[in-house]
Amino acid sequence: MQKRRVGAAAAVAAALTLSTLAVGSTAGSAAPSSAGSTQAFHRVATYPVFQNVPDGVDPDAATVAEISTVTDDGKTVIYTDALGKRAGFLDISNPAKPRGLGSIDLTQTGHADDQPTSVAVAGNHLLVVVDTTAGAFANPSGRLDVFDLSANRAHVRSIDLGGQPDSIAISPDGAYAAIAMENQRDEEATPAGGDEGGLPQAPAGFVQVVALSGAPAAWTPSPIALTNGDGSALASFTAAGLDTPTDPEPEYVDINAANQLALTLQENNGVVVIDLPSKEITKVFSAGNAQVTGIDTTKDGLFDPTGSIDLPREPDAVQWVGGGLVATANEGDWKGGTRGWTVFDAATGAVIWDAGSSFEQIATRYGLHNNDRAAKKGSEPEGLAFAEIGGKPRAFVGSERSNFVAVYDMSNPRAPKFEQILPTTNGPEGLLPVPKRNLLVVASETDDAAINVRASVGVYQLAQGKPAFPSVVSADVAGQPIGWGALSALSADPASSSRLYSASDSAYATGRIYRIDAAKSPAVIDEVIEVRDAEGAKPKIDIEGVHARKAGGFWLALEGATGPENKLVRTDAAGVIQQTVELPAELTAGLAKQGLEGVSAWGTGSQETVFVTLQREAADEGFVRIGRYQVATGTWSWFAYPIEKTTTEGDWIGLSEITALSADVVSVIERDKLNGPRAKVKRIYTVDLSTASRTTVGSILPARPVSKRLAVDLLPYLRADAGWTQEKVEGFTVSGSGQVFAVTDNDGLKDATGETQLLRLGPVTRVLAKEFRTSTEVKAKKRSVRRGQKVVLRVKVSAAQAARVGGKVKVVAKGRTLATATVKPNGTATLTFKAKLKAKKRGKLTVRAVFTGSPFAAASTSRPITIRVR
Repeated sequence: MQKRRVGAAAAVAAALTLSTLAVGSTAGSAAPSSAGSTQAFHRVATYPVFQNVPDGVDPDAATVAEISTVTDDGKTVIYTDALGKRAGFLDISNPAKPRGLGSIDLTQTGHADDQPTSVAVAGNHLLVVVDTTAGAFANPSGRLDVFDLSANRAHVRSIDLGGQPDSIAISPDGAYAAIAMENQRDEEATPAGGDEGGLPQAPAGFVQVVALSGAPAAWTPSPIALTNGDGSALASFTAAGLDTPTDPEPEYVDINAANQLALTLQENNGVVVIDLPSKEITKVFSAGNAQVTGIDTTKDGLFDPTGSIDLPREPDAVQWVGGGLVATANEGDWKGGTRGWTVFDAATGAVIWDAGSSFEQIATRYGLHNNDRAAKKGSEPEGLAFAEIGGKPRAFVGSERSNFVAVYDMSNPRAPKFEQILPTTNGPEGLLPVPKRNLLVVASETDDAAINVRASVGVYQLAQGKPAFPSVVSADVAGQPIGWGALSALSADPASSSRLYSASDSAYATGRIYRIDAAKSPAVIDEVIEVRDAEGAKPKIDIEGVHARKAGGFWLALEGATGPENKLVRTDAAGVIQQTVELPAELTAGLAKQGLEGVSAWGTGSQETVFVTLQREAADEGFVRIGRYQVATGTWSWFAYPIEKTTTEGDWIGLSEITALSADVVSVIERDKLNGPRAKVKRIYTVDLSTASRTTVGSILPARPVSKRLAVDLLPYLRADAGWTQEKVEGFTVSGSGQVFAVTDNDGLKDATGETQLLRLGPVTRVLAKEFRTSTEVKAKKRSVRRGQKVVLRVKVSAAQAARVGGKVKVVAKGRTLATATVKPNGTATLTFKAKLKAKKRGKLTVRAVFTGSPFAAASTSRPITIRVR
């Protein structure tokens, strides 16, 4: 549970010897179980905890949410903030609108360097365990602070714990509090004859047990030693084959209804069971090694699930999961970590079930594979919780490095079934079920205001219906999910009404184009095409724009690290580069890193025209360029797009996509660099290039100024599922069926939550109503006819800038359809019907022509005309 003190050195990476080995125990599926239930957890709130800092504290100051607890009524969450030396309070009476209730300053009950490591509620009392070691690893210290929740959080008592604490648990009957006294190792110290950061490092850790009977004034800690009085190893620890039994390093505790304590010894790769009433150690066992195959073990920017490991599990969180079973999240520490979690028989230590490679597969399937961690501990499962919610026992397993919580059906704890994945902000640490309110609260600890990654508390509610996440998943190839992420572009498949294409940017070592089946929900990535050069090599390229051509293959916009490296590339359908188009030298000389960002095209053959956009202005020109490339002649023309301005420090505004809507009309995504609650500009604008000014501007190449029209503000869509507002809206397209999509780039999880949102914005005739509107006119060949005579009407449907007329038109009178006809490509139609009047031989017939619309042309109705019937 890595609640290390601020300023502690990073652990030295252990060298891993990899070999091809079989998974040692039954692995759970990485795909959701099909239990048929319509209930799921829905994210209802994400609360950044910097919004709850005390008055006078800079909101940009480092603050975290690490371990949390909840009051007995389930309405107030309390979380530890080690960086702020506080315990923060949140009102979740309305789960969708958490409200900051301030905090307790723990330096007021001790020293300015004191840091909380865990927290728990016992009745009306809040128990906070505080590390007071102040870096003196050889002389660890800590205390238990007790506050009265019914008396305005009054400090009741502090209890000396005699060492450095880690986690705390309260027994289900409220009789005991148990605290893992880790006395953690100094990762920069070298024990005699050992390695830096290794064991043993005295003093040894132990367990403190506090009987909670009576008033806090009567509470007294009772230590349970995990070594002999002379510091030698307990025989049971030696017999279990623990790594360094003279330095147990206890990490995490949990207590079952029989008042049995389960305790993990992470660095020792062990689990201990203690009977609390007698304080007797009843079982010690090694968590053993896990042999896992089919995982990525190399940090190389590739998706390569061919690696294997044979390493100690080194468990962090532990939970009783029923039937004498305990489960562990196998985060790993200095020697191990097996990228999954395990269910053990607490009486024998036997492995009952192990996740094997399935936890890593979950990360990959949902676009959360973190290649930066592949050579270390992968997705790093750290937090683990267990509770019955909604009438079903469930386990929740948190991935510290891939930013998600996996939910499992534990109806049969010997065979967990994966149910769903919950996206979180960075570094989910504390997992807190609130069964009486059908909630799960997740505290995420990673916080760095400089890169706008902020610690938060997420709230998830079990309810009917399908959750918003995931919006994209991948299919399997050869038994492994397709690896994907960093979706930096979007294009419709011209050969399909519902398929799309996207691509990865420089987050990965090769250029990757993904085919997406958007007819399914969530959408499914079912094919990946890796870009190759003529010799078959896979160059490292930064694909920022993709367009699927009607003639086959793709146009790609490649952003370069330098100006001249920005290129327009055409590939065949297999991704082999067929043509490279250089940008004008005058332009590339003025470009820095943020160059080509989007590409789209219109027309075929000699009429094929390619549109590109730069992300930001070149050479301080004061505008961003849109480029138009005539394929047949190989010539460029440029347009000056008026970009918005920002006064926020560290922010900039640029373009991240261009989509051709017609031969002259394009849409662009204009966005800022901000995320979370600071995000302001995430917009779709449309531009009619045919109306560009004849006057040119530009210090590099002539560019014709254009005007823009706001079409869609994407912020409400990005915030609709109550998550962290994503920074990079990078893709936008209109499918063959006229549906509008946008997608976010998860940056391959680098300084980002990793969540991908494929936004389904609706029909283009509604989303871009002005560009796809129509008008309908009707004229009669004769305005006066005899009853029963044929009436001939001529209808003309006129389209706006981007609309493509097709479909049907009908003539209606008093709610009756008199005739229908197909609209010709030029927008005309002829309709005939016989003139009839009800109950009258002569009179007037008032008719309208109604164009029923098509995927790319909005419906419209003509003004009425009157036919005199004689």
